[in-house]
Amino acid sequence: MIAYLKGILASTSADHAVIEVGGVGYLVGASSRTLAALGPVGEAVQVHTEMLVGEDFQRLVGFAGADERDWFRLLTGVQGVGARVALAILSALEPAELNRAVAAQDKAMVARANGVGPKLAERIVRELKDKAGGIVLGPSAAAQVAPVGASADAVSAMLNLGFRPAEAASAVAAAEEELGTGATLDALVRLALRKAAKK
Repeated sequence: MIAYLKGILASTSADHAVIEVGGVGYLVGASSRTLAALGPVGEAVQVHTEMLVGEDFQRLVGFAGADERDWFRLLTGVQGVGARVALAILSALEPAELNRAVAAQDKAMVARANGVGPKLAERIVRELKDKAGGIVLGPSAAAQVAPVGASADAVSAMLNLGFRPAEAASAVAAAEEELGTGATLDALVRLALRKAAKK
C-alpha cells in the first residue's frame, strides 16, 4: 500500500498528474482541486494516495490533503459511487463544503458534481450522515495543501508523535508562517509542538 508520494511534478492533465519519485513516474488520478494545489511542473510535491486494485486494473489516486482522501474513501463506500464520480464530487466541493452538505442533508449541493443525479445525491447524504463525523477538516486552505520540503518532514514527524493529519498540518503551517519558509526542520517541529499544545 502506498500512503503518499513525495517527488517532482513531471506533468499534469485534466484528470491526473505524473509525479517522478526516484526516477519512476507515477500516474496519479486526482480531483481538479488537488491538481490546482500541486503548483508548477518541476516543483517538489507531496500527495496522499489511495491505491485502487481491480481484476484488470491498478490505479493510484492522489489528494492534496488527508481530509480529501478520507472523503474519497467514504464516497466510494456508497453503492453507485466509483472513483470517477467520487473525484467529480471532490472537484465540485471542497471537504468542508461536503461536510456541511452531508450534515444538512443537502442533496442539491452534492448533485452539483458531474455525473451525480438527484437519487445518487440523496443516497450519498443519507448513507454518510453518521460516518462523516470522524473526518477532521483543516482550519485553513493552507493546511489542506500538502506541504513540501522541511514542512512536509515536520508534518511527518508530528504524525509519528500521534497527532492527527489536520492537527499536524495546521500546527506546522502556523509555525512556518511565524518562522518563514527557510526554517529548519528542528525549529519547525519545536514551534509546531508548542502551537499544537496551546490548542
